[in-house]
Amino acid sequence: MKRKIVPLTEDLENEMELLHEGDESAKATKGSKKKAGILVSEDGVLHPLKLSKGELYKAPTVEELSQLKEAENLFHCSLLKMQMEELLKEVSLSERKKMVVDGFVQQITDLLKSVPPSPVVELLDQSWLVDSGIKVPFILVPEETKGKFHMEPPASVDLIGSYPLGTCIKPRVSVDLAVTIPHNILHPMDGINQRYLRKRALYLAGLAQHLSSTLAVGSLRYSCLHGNRLHPLLLVTPPGKDSSSITLRIHALPPPDFLKPSRFHPQKNNVRTQWFTGNSSQQVINEPPTPHYNSAVLGDHLPRSHLQFLAAHSAQCPAFVDAVALLKVWLRQRELDRGTGCFGGFLAAMLLSYLLSTHKVGKTMNAYQLLRNSLHFLASTDLTENGITLAKNPDSKAPSLSEFHSSFQVVFVDPSGHLNMCADMTSCTYKQIQHEASLSLQFWDDPTVDGFQALLMTQKPMIRSYDNVFQLSNLVKMQASCKKLTLLNNLLDLSGNYVLAVLPFILSLLQRGLGDRVRLLAHSLPPDPEWPVNSEPPKHKDQPPLSIGLLLNPERAFSVLERGPSADSPEAAEFQQLWGSRSELRRFQDGAITEAVVWSGSSTCQKRHILLEIITHLLQLHADIPESCVRFVGGYVDKVIRFGNEVSSTGEEESLTVVQSFDDLSRKLWKLEGLPLSITSVQGAHPALRYTQVLPPVPVKLARYFFQKQEKNLHALSPAEKKPCPYYITPIKVICHMEGSGKWPSDRLAIRHIKAAFHIRLGELLKQQHEYTCWPTPTHLDVWKDGLVFRIQVAYHREPQVLRESLTKEGLLIQRDNSEAQALELETQLKPFLTSTLHGLQQQHPCFSAVCRLAKLWLGAQLFSGEIGEDAADLLVASLFLQPAPFTPPSSPQVGLLRFLHLLSSFDWRNSPLVVNLNSKLTATDYTEIKNHFIASRDSLPVMFIATPNENKASIWTKDGPSVQMLQRIVMVAAESLNVLEAQLLDPSKKQDVRVVFRPPLEVYDVLIYLRPKYVPLSSHGVDPPSYSFSRGLSKDEVQSSRGPFPVVDFDPVKLYLSELRDAFGDLALFFHNPYGGTVIAVLWKPKAFQPQQFKTSLMNARKVEVTGDMATTVPNVKAIVQDFHIMGEGLVHRVELRTEKWVV
Repeated sequence: MKRKIVPLTEDLENEMELLHEGDESAKATKGSKKKAGILVSEDGVLHPLKLSKGELYKAPTVEELSQLKEAENLFHCSLLKMQMEELLKEVSLSERKKMVVDGFVQQITDLLKSVPPSPVVELLDQSWLVDSGIKVPFILVPEETKGKFHMEPPASVDLIGSYPLGTCIKPRVSVDLAVTIPHNILHPMDGINQRYLRKRALYLAGLAQHLSSTLAVGSLRYSCLHGNRLHPLLLVTPPGKDSSSITLRIHALPPPDFLKPSRFHPQKNNVRTQWFTGNSSQQVINEPPTPHYNSAVLGDHLPRSHLQFLAAHSAQCPAFVDAVALLKVWLRQRELDRGTGCFGGFLAAMLLSYLLSTHKVGKTMNAYQLLRNSLHFLASTDLTENGITLAKNPDSKAPSLSEFHSSFQVVFVDPSGHLNMCADMTSCTYKQIQHEASLSLQFWDDPTVDGFQALLMTQKPMIRSYDNVFQLSNLVKMQASCKKLTLLNNLLDLSGNYVLAVLPFILSLLQRGLGDRVRLLAHSLPPDPEWPVNSEPPKHKDQPPLSIGLLLNPERAFSVLERGPSADSPEAAEFQQLWGSRSELRRFQDGAITEAVVWSGSSTCQKRHILLEIITHLLQLHADIPESCVRFVGGYVDKVIRFGNEVSSTGEEESLTVVQSFDDLSRKLWKLEGLPLSITSVQGAHPALRYTQVLPPVPVKLARYFFQKQEKNLHALSPAEKKPCPYYITPIKVICHMEGSGKWPSDRLAIRHIKAAFHIRLGELLKQQHEYTCWPTPTHLDVWKDGLVFRIQVAYHREPQVLRESLTKEGLLIQRDNSEAQALELETQLKPFLTSTLHGLQQQHPCFSAVCRLAKLWLGAQLFSGEIGEDAADLLVASLFLQPAPFTPPSSPQVGLLRFLHLLSSFDWRNSPLVVNLNSKLTATDYTEIKNHFIASRDSLPVMFIATPNENKASIWTKDGPSVQMLQRIVMVAAESLNVLEAQLLDPSKKQDVRVVFRPPLEVYDVLIYLRPKYVPLSSHGVDPPSYSFSRGLSKDEVQSSRGPFPVVDFDPVKLYLSELRDAFGDLALFFHNPYGGTVIAVLWKPKAFQPQQFKTSLMNARKVEVTGDMATTVPNVKAIVQDFHIMGEGLVHRVELRTEKWVV
C-alpha cells in the first residue's frame, strides 16, 4: 500500500487527493472518521473499529449479500472493489466542473460563429494575418502550393470526443470542439499535395486571430493531435482559476463526404514527388503510396460518425463509461496515452466497442470485468500480425486487412473500413502495450500484491521502468540517415518528418542487433508540441531527445561474444552485413568455425557498457548517426560506487573474491582436527558475504615500515604516531556453531568462558594446520587470511534460551525475554540466515548487490545510515526484487536506486507493513495475518515495520530506528533526490552530476564538526574525495595467503570519536556522519534538552547555572560543549562551525 500524496510529484494521485479534500471538506467530521471497518484517527493512523454487539451480528441485507458474492467472485477482497469505485468517483467530472465546461463551450461557440469573412487570396498569401501577429500552425515545406483561401464563419460547431461520450477524466480535462470548414473554402482537388491540410491550418489561424481579440479567452496556443504535425489544433483555456484545469481543443474539419474515402486507399499516392522535391525535371512514372498522409486526411472526415458509433455501444453497456475511464487511467500511468503513435482514450473506447461487438465481453459486465478482459485481449492479441476491424459490412473499395498490414505496422480498422486508427503506432509501442497488459494481469492474480496500487495508482516513467535507457539527441543528424537509407518515399508520406521516417528503421536495426540480450525494446513517444499562436511551429529538430528503453535479459545482456552462423552457411553474409568490420571468423572449442563479434569488457561494470557499444556501432554503420548523438542514460550512477585503477569495477569481482576466500576458510574449519566438539555449521554474518558491502574488503599486503615498530611483539602491527590513519581493514564476521552436548554448562558466564576457550583452540589449530595468523579474544577470533580478516564467533544454539532463564525468589525457573537474548539471537541466528538468503537472491539477480550498495551509500551520504541499518537497507532493496509490482525486477543498478528512492518516499509507512517474502515462504494467509497484527498493535511497533518469514511480528530489523521525525525527513529527502536525479538524467542540457543527490543538505544542522581527511581512513572513497591522497600503509607486493604479522583491524578514529560524543552528549544532541568516507559530523540539538531545569548537583554535566530571582536553573553550556568537541577530537577535528542559535531559549 502506498502513500496517496508523493511530495514534489504532480501526478494523478496528487490531483485526486486535492480534489477529494475539496469535495469532502464540507462533510468532514471532527476527530476521527469511520471507513470500511477501520477507525482513522486525526493523525492518520488506522485502528480497528469497535462495533456494538447488535451492529456486529446484524443480518446482511439482500443487496449486501449480492455485493459480497460479487466481491468474492471477482475481486481478491471487497477492499479492491471499493478502491475502484472510489477512484471512478475521483476521476469523473463533478457537476460543477461540467457546468463550467458547458458555459465555456457555449461562449466559444458563439464567438466562432461570429467570425468575419475575409477576401479571397492566394494560398501562399498570409498578409491578412500580419497585423495580428498570428502564425500558421504548419511547416510550409515545400512552400509553393496551388489554391485560394478566404475566411468564413464555420458551417457548424459540434462537441466530439470523450466529453459528450462521458469518458473525459481528471486531472487533464480536454474538451474537443469540431469546427466545420465551409464547403466553398475547399476544392475537390485539395486532397493532394497538402492543399487541404494547409487550408485547415490557415482556417485555425483565422479562428485564433478572431478569438485573440476577446476577453472571454484566457490563453491561445497551438498543438498537434497525438503529436501528428499534419493535424494541428487550437488550444483555448478560460480566464481565471479554471485556466489550468480546462482546455478546449478546436479541430478544423471538412464537411461530411467532402472527399471520397476510396481516394485515400493506403496503396494510393496523394503527394506528388515532383512537387515535394521541387525538381520539375524529375519524372516519376509510378508514384509511391502515401498511407500515413492518406490516413491524416481521411481521419478528419470520421470523428462525428465515430462518436455516434461509440455512443451506441455506451448506451447498450451501462459500465462502458466507467471501463473506459479505468483503461485511460491505466494507460496514463504508463505514459502510453499521449504523443505520436500513442494508445489514447479514443482507441481505448474503440477497443471496448470491438470486444462488445464481437461478444468477447458481455453487455452486463461491470467496469472491473471489462477492464480485465480488455487487458487480457491486449496481452493475447498481436495486432502487428493479425489486425482487427470494426467494419461489419465494408464497401467494395475498402482496403483488406492484408493491404493495411502491408502499409502499417499495427492495424485496427474503424467502422467505416477505410481508416487504420493505429496508423502512427510502431510495432515496438504495441509490444510495450502487450507487455504492460500481461504484467498487469500477472500482478492482478497475485493475492499477495496490492493490485489496485500496482495497476492504477503507480506511475511508470520510462527512466524507472526500463533497465537501460539510451537517448538519441541532435535529431537533425537523422536527415543524413534518410539520405543513406534512401527514405525519400517515407519523407514524402510523412511530409518531411525525418525523425518519424527513420524511427522504424532504427528500431528494427536495434532489435536485430540486440537479439536475445533484451526482452523488450520500447521508445518514448514524440510529445504533443505546444507553442504560442504568435510563434512559428517548432521544427522537427526541436523535438526533445528520443529515448529508447531496454528490458534486459540478465543471462545474455552482458555477454562479450556474439556468435554467428557457420562460415559456409547462407546466413553468414547477412551476419557480416549487419556487423560490418566487427565480424570475424573464429574457431571455438567444439571445433566449429563461425562468424563472431567480440566486445570488450572484463569486469561487470565494463560489460554493462557492451549494449552502448553495440548500439553506437550499428547506428554509425547503418544510419550515419555519430556516437556523439547517443547518450547512455542508464549508467551515470555507476561511477559513484566505481573504484579500481587498472580495471574499472563496481565491486562485484571484489565481493566474489571475499566469498571465495570465506568458502575456503569454511571448508578448512570443517576439516579441523583436535576440537573437543565438532562444528555443526559455518555461516557468514557480514554484508560482504552477501555481496552488499558498500566498500567490499579488498585483499591487501601491508608495508611494515609504515607501522609502529614493536620490539616485544613482532606478530602484530599498530598505528604509528603522526602518520595518516592506516588502511581500514574490515573484520568479516563468521558464525561458527558448535554441536550440542551435555558438557555445555547451563550458566551464562560459564558458557562465555567455554566459547573463549574455543576461540583460543581454533586459533591454535588454524595456525598449526594452515599457518594462518590468528588473534583470539574472549568474544571472537580474528584470522588473517588471503589479505583479509575473518572474525570467527563461536555460537551455542541454547545460549539465547539460557539468557532468558532466571530463578525467582521461590527457586522457580522462569523464562523472560530480554534485550541481551534478542541481540545474541540476532547476531548468531537471524543475521546468518539473512546473509545466506540474500546471497541466494544475488545469484538470481546479478545486479542486486550493486543496487544495495548504491542504496546504502545514499543513506550514508545523506547521514541516515544510523537510522536505517545495513540489514534493514538490504531488506528494503530485496523487496524491489521480490515484490517488483508494477515493474519487473531491476536488471541495472541505476533503475534499482530510482525505485529504492521511490519506495522510501511513497510507501505508506504509517499504515502498512512492508512484507519481504524471502524464499517465497509467506502465503496469502500469512500476509493477512501480518497486516491484521500490524493494525492491532500499531502503537507498539516500530515506525518503519519490515516483516520477513522468520521475523514478522516485531520488525527486529528496524527496532532501534528510525524515529517518526527522522522517517519524515528520510521520506522528504528521498522524494527530492528522486525528482532531482530523474530530471537530470532525462535532460541532457543539465549538468550531469549525479553526485548531487549524494550530498546532504547541511544547512538544517546546528553544528558541523569538520574532520581532517588524513585521519579518516575511508576519505578517498567519499562522494567528493579530497584532491590529495594519503599513504595508508599498503604494499604493491603480491598478497600472501597466510603468515605475516597481524594487521590493524577495524581501526576507525571517526567511529571511536562518535562513540565518545554520543556517550558524553547523547542526552543533548543527535550526531550524524557518513561512514563511507565522510569528513563532517553534523550535530542537531535536542529541543527538550535546552529547556531550563531545576538546579541539581547530579545534573550538571555540560550545563551551566542561571539565577533568576530566587530560582536557580541549569541550561546546556554550548560554548563549553563546543570546546569539548575540540578537546575530545584533538588532532582529528579540523574546525567546529556553529550554524544556528537554537539553544537560545
